[in-house]
Amino acid sequence: MNIAFITPEYPIASFKGNIGGIGTFTKNLAEQLVMKQCKVTVFIHSQPKEDIVIENGVEIHLVKKNVVKGITWFTNRRSFNKYVNHIVLKNKIDVIEAPEWTGFTAFMKFKCPFVIRLHGSDTYFCDLEKRHVKYKNYFFERRAIIGADKIVGVSEYVAKKTQHLFKLKKNIDVVYNTIDTNLFTPNHGQIKQKSLLYFGTVVRKKGVLEIAKAFNKIIEQDCTVTLTLLGKDNVDVFTKKSTLELFKGLLSNKALKNFTYLNAVPYKEVLAHVQQSEIILLPSFAEAFPMTWLEAMALEKKMVTSNIGWAKELMINGITGFMINPTNTDDFKTKTLTLLNNKKEASKMSINARKRIVNEFDSKKSIEENIKLYKGL
Repeated sequence: MNIAFITPEYPIASFKGNIGGIGTFTKNLAEQLVMKQCKVTVFIHSQPKEDIVIENGVEIHLVKKNVVKGITWFTNRRSFNKYVNHIVLKNKIDVIEAPEWTGFTAFMKFKCPFVIRLHGSDTYFCDLEKRHVKYKNYFFERRAIIGADKIVGVSEYVAKKTQHLFKLKKNIDVVYNTIDTNLFTPNHGQIKQKSLLYFGTVVRKKGVLEIAKAFNKIIEQDCTVTLTLLGKDNVDVFTKKSTLELFKGLLSNKALKNFTYLNAVPYKEVLAHVQQSEIILLPSFAEAFPMTWLEAMALEKKMVTSNIGWAKELMINGITGFMINPTNTDDFKTKTLTLLNNKKEASKMSINARKRIVNEFDSKKSIEENIKLYKGL
């Protein structure tokens, strides 16, 4: 089979933008398909310049953004659709897939069956954060979704929520995000004792401001605990200020002395920081089925996560780690200190976390489900 992906991001050296869960997911799936003897093409849209790169058997097209003042939304989509269809025919692509984010593929017609995978739309995230969604984004996202031959959700929660928000009549299949557990293996040899780590975009919806409030209380009970935020800072949607500065403003003087910020670093370095941290904090308010959680669990980390929606499909409270309401600062503090102070119980949970990923969310299982999905089209 010959499969193609449309994506706004992909982790290669020539891509200069931010890499999030969609980019990581696409790269993982693309390379797994190559290992299954499939041909894979990736189209990265809206790029500053055009290029074609071959990496790990994947043919990657960076497609230049077509800018025409006032109507770029139209000209860019039209030229991209034309470019992709040319390659679809040239490479004899069987199926093409895209995420629903901001509805980039709205009104596009492809020369092969088209899959939309729900990683979480802007409409979806705005609903979870209880903020207003731009009508333009809602309109394009809905058009992109209803234009697909098949809709797939990365969790039951995102599938049901999306179906409700966009009033969809089509059935939505679920194929969970997964991870290659052979690539993500535990290494507890260099763990920094009493170290807490958050990794991901520094943004309100990921619960980072709640981490600051909990850390103030943690440091009052144990002044040797350290906290690191690792990821790109973001402008806060409500205050229009730096989220990192808001975070620092919430910290007490004691907490600030034990806090470190690391800007976005290469992917391999991120994993090294995860390996070296004792506890991973991921109290997000808004996810679909986050790759960061899968990675941390596969690396057998002690974790405190949120307990919202999708979380209950991945984590098991008290078994694979602790789940909390991010706004319950006292519970957040208590659960974190429990993992720090009760080594035996915490170690058992971290072992269970990896077992759950190996048994339920390993890519060997999902790759067969995805191939079956594509063949069905």
